Amino acid sequence: MGIDLAQVYRDAGALLEGHFLLSSGNHSQYYLQSAKVLEDPARAQLLTDALAQMISESGIEIDTICSPALGGILAGYELARSLKKRFIFTERVKGEMTLRRGFSVDKGERVLICEDIITTGGSALEAGKALERDGAKIVGFAALANRGFCQRVGSEKEIKPECKLPHELPFFALDDFEFEIYEPQACPLCKDGSQAYKPGSRGN
Repeated sequence: MGIDLAQVYRDAGALLEGHFLLSSGNHSQYYLQSAKVLEDPARAQLLTDALAQMISESGIEIDTICSPALGGILAGYELARSLKKRFIFTERVKGEMTLRRGFSVDKGERVLICEDIITTGGSALEAGKALERDGAKIVGFAALANRGFCQRVGSEKEIKPECKLPHELPFFALDDFEFEIYEPQACPLCKDGSQAYKPGSRGN
């Protein structure tokens, strides 16, 4: 199922241009606002059905989909629906990713971690480790879009040193979005006098 992911994001007004402060602390001229894409259930289903097909064709066995809160929840829930699997999520408690709200995993339960966007994969990895502490087995990672630091299944782009996902596990995503990311002290946008803001702080 061919999906022009960049066009889907543009049509949804979700490919933003400006001067953004990323969760990593770095800056970028572009930002993907997946919440805008996922606010339309039909569009969300189109994307996660395509992602589910890719995952199913790989042959990996999955019992449960888990997402780190908050950004990954909608994508993970829709992917779980597409794959007809159980869905749970982790959330931060005092800075540590934790399984709460009565969720639990069995020993050896096969879990796929799903995000909306994976940049370096840090939050996804934290979610996976939280479940592994409870005995689950992480079998792979998934996202609607890959920021290009990690290598997704089917892509020939090389893994970059910043990627935190385990290289031995598959990572599924619909496409790559590679934008320049700058450390604050080397950001040309800052040097031009503009101020970085975190998406959401200005109604975005």
